[in-house]
Amino acid sequence: MTSGRLGMGLAYGMAAGALWGLAFLVPELAADFTPLQLSTGRYLAYGLFSGLMLIPRWKTLGPLIGRREWRALIGLGLLGNVLYYVLLSYAVRLGGIAMTSLIIGLLPGLLTVIGSRGVNAVPLRKLAPTLVFGLAGITCASWGRLEHAAPGVIGIQVTGWFCALLALVSWTIFAVLNQQWLERLHQISSHDWSLLTGGATGVLTLLLAGPAFMLTVPGNHDGIMHGIHEWAGHSALDWARFIAVATGIGILASILGNAFWNRMSRLLPMTLAGQMILFETLFALLYGFLWDHRAPAFPETLAILFVSVSVLSGVMVHRHQTDVVALEPS
Repeated sequence: MTSGRLGMGLAYGMAAGALWGLAFLVPELAADFTPLQLSTGRYLAYGLFSGLMLIPRWKTLGPLIGRREWRALIGLGLLGNVLYYVLLSYAVRLGGIAMTSLIIGLLPGLLTVIGSRGVNAVPLRKLAPTLVFGLAGITCASWGRLEHAAPGVIGIQVTGWFCALLALVSWTIFAVLNQQWLERLHQISSHDWSLLTGGATGVLTLLLAGPAFMLTVPGNHDGIMHGIHEWAGHSALDWARFIAVATGIGILASILGNAFWNRMSRLLPMTLAGQMILFETLFALLYGFLWDHRAPAFPETLAILFVSVSVLSGVMVHRHQTDVVALEPS
C-alpha cells in the first residue's frame, strides 16, 4: 500500500469520524423530541438531499442498479441508518454518552477481527497492539465520562446498555456488507453509492414518519390523540430548532460523513478501516467537553493518547500491506 493512498484513507476516516461524532450531540440539542422522531427527521433530510443530488446523475446510474442492488440498499439503509440511530439515541438518553461510547467503541475490534479473516489480510497477532491500545483508549474515555455522569436507575441503565449493544450489532453488519458491496460495484463511485443508500433510507423513513410523530405512546388506545397533543405542544421555535438540527445532521453526518467513509473503505483494507471508527468515539467525547464547557480530565487525556497510538500502530502494520483494494471510479 502506497503512503499516499494510506494517508488519503486516514484523512477520509478522520473526517468521517468528526462528522459522525456530531450524532451523539443531537439527543441533547433536541431533547424534547423522541429518538424515533430525531431519526426520522435526520434521514428524511438525508433522503431528500440525496435524491436531489442523484437527479442529474440518474441517466448514468439507473442502468447500473438492478433488483439485487436495490434490496441491498434498503437493507443497508435500515441497518446502518434508521435502526442504528434509533438505538443509539435511546442508548444515549437512557445510559449516557459514556456507556454508549464504550459499547460502540468496540466496533473497531470487531471489524478488525472480521477483516483479519480475509484473503491476504494482516494476521490478527500483528494487530494485537492496535487492538490493545484502542480498547485502552475506549476504556479511559468512558471512565472519564462516567465520573461526570449522574447515577441512574438500574433498569434504565440496563435498557440503555441493551440498546447500545443492538446498535453495535446493527452497525457491524452494515459495515461488513457495505464494504463487500463497494468492492463488488467497481463501476459506481463511493459517493454515488452513499447517495443511493440515502435515497433508499429516505423511502424507508417516509414509512416511519406517521408512527414517529403521531403514535408516540405504543399500546395506548389514545396514542394518536396523545401524539396530536404533543405535536401541538411544541412551539414554532421548537420545530424550527428540530428542522435545523435534523437537516444539519442529515447533511453533515449522513451525506458528507458516509461519503468520506465509503471513500476510505475503497482505500484501506477492513482491518485498518475498522480502526477509523475510533475517531467517532474520540470526536463525540470532544464535542461533549465543549457542550459541558469543561476541559478533558486525566483519564480522557489518556484516551486521546491511546487512540492516537492505536491508529499509528495500525498504520505501521499496514504500511507494507499488499491487499488489493478497489479503485475509485472518476
